[in-house]
Amino acid sequence: MDFLAAALTQGHVSVWHVMGDREHIIDYGGSVEEYSPVSIKIMGKRYFRNTFEFRVQK
Repeated sequence: MDFLAAALTQGHVSVWHVMGDREHIIDYGGSVEEYSPVSIKIMGKRYFRNTFEFRVQK
């Protein structure tokens, strides 16, 4: 996913934890406030990129 595009368009991004064939939502999310190679900040909360999956809702 392109975090720059999501940040610029204020797209709604949710946070998921995926392990094998199991997945569950961690946060219903919101817009991307900041991002780096290590983490993403969504609605005041920071999530590590190597731990979670991020999905843009259309």
